[in-house]
Amino acid sequence: MTAVVLVTGATGTVGRHVVAALSDRAVTVRSAVRDPESVPDELAAAGAAVEFDFAKPETWGEALADADGVFVMRPPAVDEADVKAFVDAAGRVGVGHVAYLSTLGAEKNVLVPHHRIEKRIAATGVDYTFLRASFFVQNLLEVHRADVVERDEIFVPAGRGETSFVDARDVGEAAAVVLTESGHADRAYDLTGPEALDYEQVAAVFSDVLGRPITYPNPSLLAFARRMRRRGTPLGFVVLMCGIYTTARLGLADRVTDDCRRLLGRRPRRMRAFVEDHADDFARDS
Repeated sequence: MTAVVLVTGATGTVGRHVVAALSDRAVTVRSAVRDPESVPDELAAAGAAVEFDFAKPETWGEALADADGVFVMRPPAVDEADVKAFVDAAGRVGVGHVAYLSTLGAEKNVLVPHHRIEKRIAATGVDYTFLRASFFVQNLLEVHRADVVERDEIFVPAGRGETSFVDARDVGEAAAVVLTESGHADRAYDLTGPEALDYEQVAAVFSDVLGRPITYPNPSLLAFARRMRRRGTPLGFVVLMCGIYTTARLGLADRVTDDCRRLLGRRPRRMRAFVEDHADDFARDS
């Protein structure tokens, strides 16, 4: 059993749900954040917050002190080399288990940094678990909410391809399971939702739940990039999103697995449950 668990990216899309899930277990949670003085109340209530930055090795020592397990995620803006150096440090100080948030298909895709980071983690000799997650439903809220609220449309360049959307809450719970229960060392799990949907079907779910027509215009990559840039979205993030949606366009994002159900002991959340839970956030007057 893990006694002290460090959670990197503790205020992020997945990290905050890892913290929440761990807080229900018999462990000491340590949230790694850039500014411990500004953490949300629910994070502070779950355990101590410690200053941490992948780009500042001087913050690693206190964060890793006496840590038995670490949840590692790589923010898009963080250099791959910094994450590799951090996991090396975790191995040197005696961390027993690293759970790494990877991406679906990383074991075969040598172009993504997750592939190389997975290799580095395995080379440290530390027990590891790779959580290879599909596309988060939360992206529809965190990245594309404005299109739904202001234009009644889901504006993503995914073509007609299907995606096996996964809820970040389920990924957070899965991370808590692998870090606190036995039997997950040196394993990899492909975490998806229970269904694969194309964006016409996603729009239909939104329409039904929200009670107003939501459309899917099926924009080109160029049209998507132009709209995102007009909103001030950084070019690097736009390129990243285009790459993700190209995977869907090519029919490579539709694989559905049973790993979430086996880890959680229940069926993972469907798209409809997510939209129902956030209906107020997608309301026209929100």
